Amino acid sequence: MTRTIYLNNQFVSEQDAKISIFDRGFLFADAIYEVSAVVEGRLVDNDLHLTRLERSLGEIDIPMPMPKEEIIKLQAELIRRNNLREGVVYMQITRGTAERDFGYAADMKPNFVMLTQVKNITNSAAAKNGIAIDLAPDNRWTRRDIKTTMLLAQVLAKKTAHDAGYQDVWLVEDNHITEGGSSTAFIITKDDVLITRPNSNKILPGCTRKAVLKIAEEQNLTVEERLFTPEEAFNAKEAFLTSASSFVTPVIRIQEHVIADGKPGSLTLRLQEIYMELARTSAEPII
Repeated sequence: MTRTIYLNNQFVSEQDAKISIFDRGFLFADAIYEVSAVVEGRLVDNDLHLTRLERSLGEIDIPMPMPKEEIIKLQAELIRRNNLREGVVYMQITRGTAERDFGYAADMKPNFVMLTQVKNITNSAAAKNGIAIDLAPDNRWTRRDIKTTMLLAQVLAKKTAHDAGYQDVWLVEDNHITEGGSSTAFIITKDDVLITRPNSNKILPGCTRKAVLKIAEEQNLTVEERLFTPEEAFNAKEAFLTSASSFVTPVIRIQEHVIADGKPGSLTLRLQEIYMELARTSAEPII
């Protein structure tokens, strides 16, 4: 069965979804993207993702193609057409199509594409058993708070990590962990303090991060938003990462350093359990 794709006000089959080679997203990575998870036919934290989408577009002067309320209707229709029960809705908005030139006209019409991907989020082996991650230098540009499609540094870092037998990678700058290749990094100290880097232009303001921090506070966990070093992570009681496509994923080893007893920690699993329950119940089902 072929997927249905949304492309510039039309729903088309994936074979018929075509865009010009002069699209600036293709030529310059002049584009913003977002990913919202779907669990049991429900969009998870979608309001946070659409708010971040609008902010990212504004930061590089691309207009929203339509109001957020209209995007939600299109997401719902795409989910229904593809009968998506669990996975993600990927959204990409480029500046538009024009002859290749670094300059661009102020009135360009954005190109807007959405697609669905089936993905096992809630019952994956990574969620249950945890993952091992590598570390790599953070070689990205300085505006990491903007969710652009300019992802080559992450692609290369993840490929190197996977080739070395790791499931993911955390990035390091000035001897401090910034974030994962496509996730937010967290550690829990032996005193049960939850630590994650504060939002700035150094990291993407994670939507799942925001939701998990709210849960942590409601569970009366002590939270510190501060920089932390790889050495702190090696000696942590627990570690985990968060993202829209993996929710709360335990980290059980960082390079050769096993975290605690090498099993997902109890606080991590509690945060994961609460988040997954909210994902299943916090929104009206679409299908």
